[in-house]
Amino acid sequence: MGRCSAPAYAHTHMSWFTRSKRKVQATPAEQEARHVRTEGLWFKCEECSEIIWKKNFDENLNVCPKCGHHYQVSARRRVELLLDSGWVEQDAGLFSTDPLAFHDSKPYSSRLAAMREKTGLRDAVVCASGAMDGLPVELAAIELQFIGGSMGSVVGEKITRAVERAAAARSGLVVVSASGGARMQEGMVSLMQLAKISSALVMLDERQVPYISVLTNPTTGGVTASFAMLGDLNIAEPKALIGFAGPRVIEQTIRQKLPEGFQRAEFLLTHGFLDAVVTRHEMKAYLARTLRRLLAMPAPKPKPLVSAEG
Repeated sequence: MGRCSAPAYAHTHMSWFTRSKRKVQATPAEQEARHVRTEGLWFKCEECSEIIWKKNFDENLNVCPKCGHHYQVSARRRVELLLDSGWVEQDAGLFSTDPLAFHDSKPYSSRLAAMREKTGLRDAVVCASGAMDGLPVELAAIELQFIGGSMGSVVGEKITRAVERAAAARSGLVVVSASGGARMQEGMVSLMQLAKISSALVMLDERQVPYISVLTNPTTGGVTASFAMLGDLNIAEPKALIGFAGPRVIEQTIRQKLPEGFQRAEFLLTHGFLDAVVTRHEMKAYLARTLRRLLAMPAPKPKPLVSAEG
């Protein structure tokens, strides 16, 4: 009897196991549909290059969950993070009248209209009256996306009114800055706001009403040169850029290389320009705790009147 050979069907039957799997190439339409489903769900952290799920990022208050890099948040979102529910927006109807009829690459009035449509705000600051962990507070938060958070007549007026409300009610004042400085399209009218707000803050000091300035990334120019650095406490978020002139301008002026981390919050804290660097997650509790202690201090005695002869 001859040798038995394998059944003829064996090779055919086992071919599914030995053959290589072919990769199915998606059609352009399928690739586009897949891109649409995932677009905006993930992004790369600019600091550590970690791929972050957008939902986790939003839930983490716009802070990278791996490296702790603090991204910008809108002014309205800032108010929501710092105040208890039930806060009331103040002076939302104020808007600039373009006092100089300024025109650069396009009319200032057109630029304002575009910013209002983009941000849903009439100008670059949101002011609100509310409570912070149950403590009455006046809060002003600058919107960086509105012409770089620049300070014009409306920003100056709204912050001044917030100062006056805090003085009248003897409630704490918190201003959150994110700005490129004074608004050039309003010229001297913009620069006048530095003195206007600073003068109003003197009234708070005389009445021992606490004012805490929170500096976020970036806080520069005339805002830094005035109210942003005049708080009873000046605090910042981690790695916030804070300064008057930019680092490149300074290097070109002094013709020297600046130290590592120059103008960042941690550098300023080390050199005595800030009182604390506080993360966004801890900010509300830190502010409420500090304001409560400051408000518990005894009110000042009224100053005696001095006669003209005296």
